[in-house]
Amino acid sequence: MRWFLRHLPDTGVRVRNVTDAATGFAVAGPRARELLARLNRADVSNAAFPFLSVREMDVGRVPAIVSRISYTGELGYEIYAPATHHLALYETLRAAGADLGLRPIGFYALNSLRLEKGFGAWGREYTPDYTPAMNGLARFVDLRKADFIGRDAVRRALESPPPHRLVTLLVEADGADAWGYEPVRRGDTVVGFVTSGGYAHHLGKSVALAYVRPDEPDGAVGLDVEILGSRCPATIASAPLYDPAGTRMRS
Repeated sequence: MRWFLRHLPDTGVRVRNVTDAATGFAVAGPRARELLARLNRADVSNAAFPFLSVREMDVGRVPAIVSRISYTGELGYEIYAPATHHLALYETLRAAGADLGLRPIGFYALNSLRLEKGFGAWGREYTPDYTPAMNGLARFVDLRKADFIGRDAVRRALESPPPHRLVTLLVEADGADAWGYEPVRRGDTVVGFVTSGGYAHHLGKSVALAYVRPDEPDGAVGLDVEILGSRCPATIASAPLYDPAGTRMRS
């Protein structure tokens, strides 16, 4: 917030923190569209409401902003509403999805799902310390736009070879998973570090996200991750571990 206030243009733009005034739920799974369609009259078909689009609509009787986005790798929506409607929105979703098999999930389930897709998290894979050239977000930066804050810094970062790149690791862990900041080695040389880790339930394997040197290619073997003092063999995945083409979340 301080950053926004410090860089406000002299054009009458105002910024207000409404974090405490809003709440939301993520709805994900192959029947997520069916659930949303029950709760409003809008056309939520894939053609009318495609992946990465946003709409204002009523969900039941709750005014909401609905984003067609997925952090699980499945068809999904994020629904944001005034905090005063939090309970009403929750009860509306639970009632409408009762016969669809709707179940609540928590952080650990969400973390497992996003690791299988290789999706980064703010504060882990995405921080001011890692440039778009390192974490795969360069495709979202349009340097053809007019001047914007950070443009020159991003341009310089994209023009230079990055010191690390973000990858997904398959880890042969025995009992404990990586969590974050464990060293990644090739032999006795540290070539990177873990940012997130956990158990991938679809795969039945331990996985981790890590920043490694750019000369470590996709599919590279012979690495290891140190977990609780034990060096566990690791391989760099060459594609997302679940639904590599992303057809489920775009369906």
